[in-house]
Amino acid sequence: MRIAGWTFRGSRARLFVLQAIVITGCTAWSMLSVPSDAESQSAPTSSQPLYAHNLSLVDDAAAPAETTAPAIAPLPETTGAEKPVIDGLRISSQSWRRGGLGSKALVTLRLRNTNDYAVKDIEIACAFARRDGSHLTDRRRVLRDTVNKRSRKTYSGMLVGFVNVNANKAKCSLVTASRT
Repeated sequence: MRIAGWTFRGSRARLFVLQAIVITGCTAWSMLSVPSDAESQSAPTSSQPLYAHNLSLVDDAAAPAETTAPAIAPLPETTGAEKPVIDGLRISSQSWRRGGLGSKALVTLRLRNTNDYAVKDIEIACAFARRDGSHLTDRRRVLRDTVNKRSRKTYSGMLVGFVNVNANKAKCSLVTASRT
């Protein structure tokens, strides 16, 4: 065996060189690889307040449990007789399942628009938790679609994002929407 001009004829010398190569490679790999902290990081916070409506708890059986949960922040103050766009919009039903070898969250939502105008660019936020209720992951998604006035629209199997494999419960809420 010859490496860089050196000759190793004995089996002990070859074994020593092989061990040195393996140790050097493992040391370099452990120093260069950085553990992923994607699970511990949350989504960047925005300066706008978060408005949550129609929070409902959904478990693996895809049956809604609680429909009256407290809002995260108070509704914004309005000027005049105009009410916020999100007031007339609500999630009438929701469920979720796993996809992509169990790491993707596929959410099915039915949105109901009771406004006298169409609504577009609807942002939803979903919080995922363990069976005991401890929080795991938050995911947000903007629906670049329009829900017509006084109508309902169903979004089936919509990819919200990657979730922790220990997640058993999901709670989705409306964050913002804009008027068309």
